[in-house]
Amino acid sequence: MIRSIISKVFGRKRSASGTGARILPRAEHGISRNGIDDCALKVCETLAASGYKSYVVGGAVRDLLLGIAPKDFDVATDATPEQVRKLFRRSRIIGRRFQIVHVMCGRETIEVTTFRANGQKESEEEDERPTDEHGRLLSDNVFGSMADDAARRDFSINALYYDPAREEVHDYFGGVEDCRKRVLRMIGDPETRYREDPVRMLRAARFAAKLDFRIDEATRAPVARLAPLLANIPRARIFDEALKLLLSGHALRGVHQLRAEGLHHGMLPLLDTILDDPTGERFITAALRSTDQRIQSDRPSSPAFLFASLLWPQVATRWRALESAGEKPQPALFLAMDDVLDAQRHQLAIPRRYDGMMKEIWALQPRFEQRGGQRPYRLLEHPRFRAAYDFLLLRAESGEVEAELGEWWTRFQEADEQARAGMLTADSGPKPRRKRRRRKSGEASDGEAQPA
Repeated sequence: MIRSIISKVFGRKRSASGTGARILPRAEHGISRNGIDDCALKVCETLAASGYKSYVVGGAVRDLLLGIAPKDFDVATDATPEQVRKLFRRSRIIGRRFQIVHVMCGRETIEVTTFRANGQKESEEEDERPTDEHGRLLSDNVFGSMADDAARRDFSINALYYDPAREEVHDYFGGVEDCRKRVLRMIGDPETRYREDPVRMLRAARFAAKLDFRIDEATRAPVARLAPLLANIPRARIFDEALKLLLSGHALRGVHQLRAEGLHHGMLPLLDTILDDPTGERFITAALRSTDQRIQSDRPSSPAFLFASLLWPQVATRWRALESAGEKPQPALFLAMDDVLDAQRHQLAIPRRYDGMMKEIWALQPRFEQRGGQRPYRLLEHPRFRAAYDFLLLRAESGEVEAELGEWWTRFQEADEQARAGMLTADSGPKPRRKRRRRKSGEASDGEAQPA
């Protein structure tokens, strides 16, 4: 009965086997247990020794099939969270909508999930899981079988289960073949799945960009029509998905994929303004390309720097507008910062903990123009100098400032004291102080009130 319901709901013909999975031996998929993280192997072995089923699941299996070294390993099991928690001393249960267990091995954390149920009754009645008026799931904390769990996953390439003991892959929805064809295909009816969780549309764009996959036409078709559903998703969750895209190592391709699918309005609505302006487009392209290169070479990348880059075209535009209206440059810049940050709170919900670093990076930009006296030396000593300097180079690369300015600061950092002294410009030092007018007898001094 369960199999027939799954087949009806998800529109996929099940195999005649007991589990409904196609089981592939190592000779067909090529994944060796030697490619599995030691901590993940230990988790699977501990669960198996206690009589539970356990598999490496999802993105790690997909990446190994594609020849990519996985960054994270997740485990799925038929043990409940409480049962998993009892087996591992260094573990904790987290989550509300669906409980999972974090098992710690040294500095590593393995995410262990219990097989989720479809939530379907064994009748012709519809799914009784609670949803809102748009079809979005509100609760999903129901356990089930591995077949149920596979059917509940979003894309076929993420519904793959690897048994490290037998080195077998359990494939329920043709995910291995989709990996080979490099196609991203939704499990079940795409519109229903997107309505259950509109963030799946963003995930489709992210995976397509990250893996360089083609989105299956049926999977792509409802996106343009359903994109407005993202307005019903909490801003904090949208921010988390944006961060995953921007730190994927393929942010540049991901941003263009978002815009091509019409999804940027729900995640990064500022893209229209930025990408339609040549200078803004060059700046963002340079920033995202630089971030991708850092991540692909395993160098750290700061989320605050990324969002400072994304918001800078708006800050710069607002800054110029305030100056044109008569505001002095420095106050105009700080007003522009506050205006832009306040406006984005309603769009992306960038956490306030990033505000300080973003503002410092922006506030230091005018100081790079000052290349005389002691100012360059003081700027070099600033805690945010390096981030602000990298930001300056992006502005130079995009043509917002002269390339010579970035080159000067590159040379100034590397030069010895004698060479630095020769590089200082005479006309950009501090202006000479104006002589104070001698106060006549009876006049109030600065800060003093006139006598009545």
